[in-house]
Amino acid sequence: MSDAFQALSRRLLPLAAAVGFAIVATPALARGPEGIADVAEKVIDAVVNISTSQTVEAKNTDNDKGSDERGNRRGANPQLPPDSPFSEFFDEFFKNRRGGPDSRGNSPRKVNSLGSGFIIDTDGTVVTNNHVIADADEINVILNDGTKIKAELIGRDKKSDLAVLKFTPPEKKITAVKFGNSDSLRLGEWVIAIGNPFSLGGTVTAGIVSARNRDINSGPYDNYIQTDAAINRGNSGGPLFNLDGEVIGVNTAIISPSGGSIGIGFAVPSKTVMAVVDQLRQFKEVRRGWLGVRIQQVTDEIAESLSIKPARGALIAGVDDKGPAKPAGIEPGDVVVKFDGKDIKEMKDLPRAVADSPVGKAVDVVIIRKGKEETKKVTLGRLDDGEKPVEASAKTTSPVEAEKPVTQKALGLDLAGLSKDLRTRYKIKDSVKGVIVTGVDDGSDAAEKRLSAGDVIVEVAQEAVTNAADVKKLVDQLKKDGKKSVLLLVSNGSGELRFVALAVK
Repeated sequence: MSDAFQALSRRLLPLAAAVGFAIVATPALARGPEGIADVAEKVIDAVVNISTSQTVEAKNTDNDKGSDERGNRRGANPQLPPDSPFSEFFDEFFKNRRGGPDSRGNSPRKVNSLGSGFIIDTDGTVVTNNHVIADADEINVILNDGTKIKAELIGRDKKSDLAVLKFTPPEKKITAVKFGNSDSLRLGEWVIAIGNPFSLGGTVTAGIVSARNRDINSGPYDNYIQTDAAINRGNSGGPLFNLDGEVIGVNTAIISPSGGSIGIGFAVPSKTVMAVVDQLRQFKEVRRGWLGVRIQQVTDEIAESLSIKPARGALIAGVDDKGPAKPAGIEPGDVVVKFDGKDIKEMKDLPRAVADSPVGKAVDVVIIRKGKEETKKVTLGRLDDGEKPVEASAKTTSPVEAEKPVTQKALGLDLAGLSKDLRTRYKIKDSVKGVIVTGVDDGSDAAEKRLSAGDVIVEVAQEAVTNAADVKKLVDQLKKDGKKSVLLLVSNGSGELRFVALAVK
């Protein structure tokens, strides 16, 4: 038995060694690269806490029936704007109130909020999120050693959720960090987040780049880095570092049902941050390029109708009469596939590329028109603060019930000529030309694409139409040609255009 055991042991020894090697190696990988500690030690003094305070009015109403445990009537909570960064502190604030000289809650009160930021210049320039300092009456920067210094707001940009602050540095030397190139990030690359989660102060977490160019529908310029490094409330405005100690993102948002980290955090990439920060420091505002178009996604059906393979680009649904695109010769129905040398793979790429371009720059815009590529030279205007790149709207006006006119049927639509009576009934401007939709078949492709009575068909397959017979004739021809879908240019009563591809049956 002893000899047999020894023989078995000798045969299993190589396997045990291999397993042992795997077991030994795994913990080392789990800890991450050795350089994390060195990076954290190098940059942590550049990461600051942002302390803000806001004076709010506390209101008491007759409808408030609440009371504390002693039976004292409680005032209503102060009214804050939606998504205010101060709101998360109110529950704790009011939970700890216990009557007092003004237990009715009628006096103005100060509430505090804490976030993160980082120093980019030894002159005291700090970058953070706009939502960290929004509506604040007073802003203070707290250095890593606890020194608290009052800061002023230099400028902020709501669209990218970034802000620049400035404080007077103390006599001692302060640490500043540099931006890295977020475009060079690779999936799986290690990154380090440092910030002030839950007001705990300088906290270091590490993870990897989970995704790039992430759109979370928070604004027109979404282009986030996604990471699984632990990011929680209070980390907002803090830096995301690469292993060279360079800032490659600003931690801005998380997805979390519980309010804590579940490993899905988002950071504004440094390429976007640098451009915004430079303008905020120079102009105290962001001046974005403006093309003056309304756009929509190029779906597979629309691409087939326009003979574009593969489906790509941004479809021009409308052109502003006073915008830069108009004199350059860009028209509805054009598909932008390249802007200033950058490929436009999908609709959302165009607003980003335009916004990142300097005002007044002359750029080449490559479009596809009727299956052929053309290049247009456009001198960009400036996007007003109240404007934003918009998708084509599908909203229509509810018509007043009246006797139905004589119509013709096509594509599941009841179509009629635009008479004076129909213009009045559906509130259609005189400038809108085409064929009006007076009814839509239930369950039809047109109904699924949200066409409704009061919409006006301006073009069919990029051919202008003036009566219902024109529509039917063009649709019948497309059927004979073997087309699977037909592209309609549709207007609402106000003249806003959009493209709709309907199946040809």
